[in-house]
Amino acid sequence: METNTEFERYQKASKKVKEIKGFYIHFICYVIVISLMVYLNLKFSPEHLWFFYPMLGWGVGLIGHAIGVFGTDSLFSKNWEERKIKELMEKEKKNKYL
Repeated sequence: METNTEFERYQKASKKVKEIKGFYIHFICYVIVISLMVYLNLKFSPEHLWFFYPMLGWGVGLIGHAIGVFGTDSLFSKNWEERKIKELMEKEKKNKYL
């Protein structure tokens, strides 16, 4: 007996997409802000490289966010390898018929 309705599966997938989108927004903000900090640090006080501190601190938070969204076994696990192989095979199959 199937307990998940189509709507429940849609809600779950929608939530996951929002989580992934949130992570990518977080990552883009990290890259932009840290790049700006590196520029400002090297431009105005190159004798003391202070940008490393926020880069490392925020980077730890970003890694935590990534683990929360993607989990630990999605990063290059055997399951990931199998999914990627199938994905690449499907792309090749699709391109072959076009």
